[in-house]
Amino acid sequence: MDSQTAYYVLCGVVFLAAYLLNITYITVFYHRGLTHGAITMSPMTSRIVQATGNWITGLDPKGWSCMHRMHHLYSDTDKDPHSPRKYGIWRLMLAQLHSYNAVLRGLNRKDPKFTKVVPDLDFPVSWLNRKKLWYLPYFAHFAVWIVLGGAFGWWMLGYAYFLGMMSHPIQGWAVNAFGHSKGYRNFPLDDDSRNNTLVAWLVMGEGYQNNHHRFPKAAKFSIKWFEYDMGYTLCLMLQAVGMISIDAKAEAASVRAPIEAASSY
Repeated sequence: MDSQTAYYVLCGVVFLAAYLLNITYITVFYHRGLTHGAITMSPMTSRIVQATGNWITGLDPKGWSCMHRMHHLYSDTDKDPHSPRKYGIWRLMLAQLHSYNAVLRGLNRKDPKFTKVVPDLDFPVSWLNRKKLWYLPYFAHFAVWIVLGGAFGWWMLGYAYFLGMMSHPIQGWAVNAFGHSKGYRNFPLDDDSRNNTLVAWLVMGEGYQNNHHRFPKAAKFSIKWFEYDMGYTLCLMLQAVGMISIDAKAEAASVRAPIEAASSY
């Protein structure tokens, strides 16, 4: 392997490592953990996520969880913070950003409309958002890109790092847009949730929205034999090293028939 090829391979590895770190926070810690309680974080893991989550992802753990619970409570209605039925597929990218900012403002004001959705999350909104310094994580990751490029000439490597770490707007948009408009349904729910295989492969199982909306408290989003939830594999790995534990009862419910009533979120 020549040096140029090795460099391209290194860029790919860095992108995948950064993407994996980002998506582990979002799909395991934020989504399956804080939002739905499908997994329980160890006390140490919980402290780490609360302290570093906003820096790693650019997204506030409490704010993200609150918005996602509201999505489940009002799925594909006018109150849904990010439904393609309301905003359309392309406008949804900006709409989800506006909704996220509205949630943060509401939590900071202690508006009951938002605080009543997350009464169990007994930690505050990140100081970055309380002090209106939300941009610092983005600047920090951008600085890594500039240092790698400007100091060492590794511009592509820096871009691979930045793109992997700051991939959440595209991840979220793909799940929210196509997971609620394009795909197949295993369960006849009242919302528009779909199982989108391509999104599920790219976003660690998050594309199985129809399955997830039927069993929101299950850590495993895949149900049929041909569905594969890579996020659940991450859960198993983290459980093996003692960072989290998976709710076994919710897992059993997700494969039991006839289907029982799902909880609100």
